[in-house]
Amino acid sequence: MPDVVRARRRTLRTLIVAQVLGTLGIGAAPSIGVLLAEQVTASETWAGIARSSTTVGAALIAFPLGALAARRGRAHALTLAWSLAAAGAVALVAAAATGSTPLLVLGMLCTGAGTAAGLQSRFAATDLAEPADRGRSLALVVWVGTLGAVVGPNLGVPGESVESWFGLAPLSGAFAISAVLLAATALTLRLGLRPDPLLLAQRHTAADPEQAGRGGRPLPGRAGIASALRQVRSVPAAAFALTALVLAHVAMVSVMTMTPVHLSHHGHGVSVVGLTISLHVVGMFALSPVVGALADRLGRVPVILAGQAVLLVAAAVNFLGAGSTVAVAVGLFVLGLGWSVVTVPAATLLSESVPARSRPLVQGTGDALMNAAAAVGAIVSGPMLALVGFPGLAVVSALCVVPVLGLALRRPGRPGPRGTRRRR
Repeated sequence: MPDVVRARRRTLRTLIVAQVLGTLGIGAAPSIGVLLAEQVTASETWAGIARSSTTVGAALIAFPLGALAARRGRAHALTLAWSLAAAGAVALVAAAATGSTPLLVLGMLCTGAGTAAGLQSRFAATDLAEPADRGRSLALVVWVGTLGAVVGPNLGVPGESVESWFGLAPLSGAFAISAVLLAATALTLRLGLRPDPLLLAQRHTAADPEQAGRGGRPLPGRAGIASALRQVRSVPAAAFALTALVLAHVAMVSVMTMTPVHLSHHGHGVSVVGLTISLHVVGMFALSPVVGALADRLGRVPVILAGQAVLLVAAAVNFLGAGSTVAVAVGLFVLGLGWSVVTVPAATLLSESVPARSRPLVQGTGDALMNAAAAVGAIVSGPMLALVGFPGLAVVSALCVVPVLGLALRRPGRPGPRGTRRRR
């Protein structure tokens, strides 16, 4: 349909621009935010709370964001989320100036809204996509976020110039830049997502009996996480996808969070740590378009299972090479790649396995669980490193594969919902 084709192209262009701006804007939180937390709080306990607040904020807002999208559309939900993130960046500038810990925690929580919006944007790319192209559309939005993930943490350098120009407090310049970028992201989505891709998709699928009946009756717009989880459990493909999505995130976060600590214990400085994390980020994002294309051509489930194999390889490298810096760097790259090979097809499969009107709520549930798992993984990984060491963390990441393989063996032999294999 001509209106759908035009809207699809406009949506993808808008999401690509917004994803680049947005990921740049929130990219300062994991690096400069850590330093700011230590400067403002002067307490390791409060600094730890502040550092985890971004992840907690993303987990708390993910489902409400999906529910809002279900009622009002993607444009409304994403604009609100990125606006909250911009307000969070302003709060961080104020926290640096006043030394206020409550403002710091509030700012980091609000910045988490940007993380949640970035995750929801990948689903927005699939709203109008052809079933055979959903994996590639989702992967494209994931891939363009690479720029922010790599460049964003370095906003501290231009931030120092901003601090000198405007007389801002140390470490606040990066967040002043972030506030402008995040506000621009919100404006881009508000103006560019017209017509709204989700609302347009719902209008076109409302009369489709196959879409209406898939996964049972659609969830009401005000349904909660419990209702969304019940619907996911009732659809084997959706349950499999959600399990793979969350556990791949746990496997990645549990090892990645403590890698800098492990390397520092072996006498390495920030240059080695930075290079290792950069390789990990490249593994997570750089090949996502290839993964999306493979998921469209070969099917979602086969690629998810291939991702489990990659995660096992990463666990083996990290277990056997824990004492080698090169091996740890290679293991972290492979871990990021395994995360990508699982999450791109799993997110696509989760979305297309439920009725169209239920998708925003189910997607929000998946993102909330991913971020909650990341928060728990980040908190637990520290004591585990002290208890079982880096090889023990590698074993934990390998164990995350077991439930996914178990569900795969229990799935029926049929390929699953339309779109899990490329139609010919």
